[in-house]
Amino acid sequence: MITFKNVTMQYPTGTVALKDVSLNINEGEFVFIVGSSGSGKSTILKLILKELDATSGSIFVAGKELKKLKHKEIPFFRRNIGFVYQNFRLLKDRTVYENVAFAQRVIEANPKDIRRQVPSMLTLVGLAGKYKNYPKELSGGEQQRVALARALVNNPSIIVADEPTGNLDPQNSWEIMDLLNDINKRGTTVVVVTHNREIVNAMKKRVITIKKGCIVSDIEESGYDDEV
Repeated sequence: MITFKNVTMQYPTGTVALKDVSLNINEGEFVFIVGSSGSGKSTILKLILKELDATSGSIFVAGKELKKLKHKEIPFFRRNIGFVYQNFRLLKDRTVYENVAFAQRVIEANPKDIRRQVPSMLTLVGLAGKYKNYPKELSGGEQQRVALARALVNNPSIIVADEPTGNLDPQNSWEIMDLLNDINKRGTTVVVVTHNREIVNAMKKRVITIKKGCIVSDIEESGYDDEV
């Protein structure tokens, strides 16, 4: 589902964020990417979304070689990926329903499909009763659930989450991770960047550790290795 072959990413400032990184994430996997700030984790996510172009090497996502994508093809490519941010990025002047529906309107989905899909996603994340509420009326955990519903509504093959529990208390953090786990069990590939050692250690998923732009460990059913 996601393959990096000898990928190096150097920013215009001269900073080398990734150095000759190769990795493979299979369809249906749940993978944590961990490492200290500045290690290159977020750069990997931006490359997956084609927000950045690698300086060298090849990246394949959902069957597409990203350097061969034309500019006009990028929006269609990104429909395969649902992205969840740490700070939710909800539209403050739209209701919960409208925030989720917005993702479908962007791809010009049929209104009938929107009316069916949005309630279904809100039910999945446990917010069916709050579809008329605005983000400011929700807790942080509820806002992240809306963001997750929005990421899921177009039925992506991959969910990418950048510190999805970073602004949440422990209970809400676990609820979001349980939802991501359930989504993964339905067949969606899930990639999560996180600093939360407790969650990584408890969930026993594959863990890729990045240090100074290099993969220093890649272990199945691992925990967060403080020594790496």
